[in-house]
Amino acid sequence: MRVKRFIFNMFEVNTYIVWNPQTLQAAIIDPGMLTEENNRAIDDFIRDNNLKPEHLINTHLHLDHTFGNDYITKRYGLRIEAHTGDDQLGKMRMAQARRFGMRIELPPLEIGVELHNGDCISIGDEYLKVYHLPGHSPGSVVLYAPADGFVLTGDVLFRRGIGRTDLAGGNHAQLINGIHEILMPLPDNTIVYPGHGEQTTIGEEKTQNMWLGA
Repeated sequence: MRVKRFIFNMFEVNTYIVWNPQTLQAAIIDPGMLTEENNRAIDDFIRDNNLKPEHLINTHLHLDHTFGNDYITKRYGLRIEAHTGDDQLGKMRMAQARRFGMRIELPPLEIGVELHNGDCISIGDEYLKVYHLPGHSPGSVVLYAPADGFVLTGDVLFRRGIGRTDLAGGNHAQLINGIHEILMPLPDNTIVYPGHGEQTTIGEEKTQNMWLGA
C-alpha cells in the first residue's frame, strides 16, 4: 500500500490517504480539513490518482482530527469508522471547540462502523489491522499494515514523543503500557506515521524516545 500525508488546520494534523496501487481502493484517515482549499487538496489527489475511497477512519475523535469528517462523509458517502470508546468525544465536538475558543458550528459525529481490537480493514487485497490503544483518549486506535511495514499511530506515538494524557479520558500509565505492549514489539524498521509531526520508525523510538525509557 502507499501513503500520502497532508497537513491541515491550526493544529497541524496529519491527514493520510492510504491506497492499494493495484485496485486503487483507498482509506482516508483523520481528515483535518478546515477550509475549501483543504477540501480541494484531498479531492484533487483522489481524482488525479483515480482513487476509490472506501473507508473514513478516525484514530480517535479529538476535534483536530475530525474537522473534515462532515465533508468526507457527504462528498464520498462514507461512514465514520472509529472505536466506541470515543463516542462521547464525537458527540461533544462543539464543546471541544469552545475549550479552544473556537466559534464554529460543528455537528456531533455518529460512529457508523465500530472498530474493535483485532479488526482488519480491507483495502483491496491488503489490510490495516486495528489495535485499541487507549491513554490519549479512551477510544484511540493504531492501524498496522504488516505486509507493508508501517503503522499509523494517531496521537499515541510521535517522533520522540507521546500523546498528551491530561485531557478528559487520558491515562498516562495506560498509554505507556499500551505502547510497550503493542507498538514496541513491531519490527524495528516499521515506519511510524503519527498524527502530528514527521515520520519515524519503531527502532528509532526504542532508542531515542525519552518517554519510553530510552
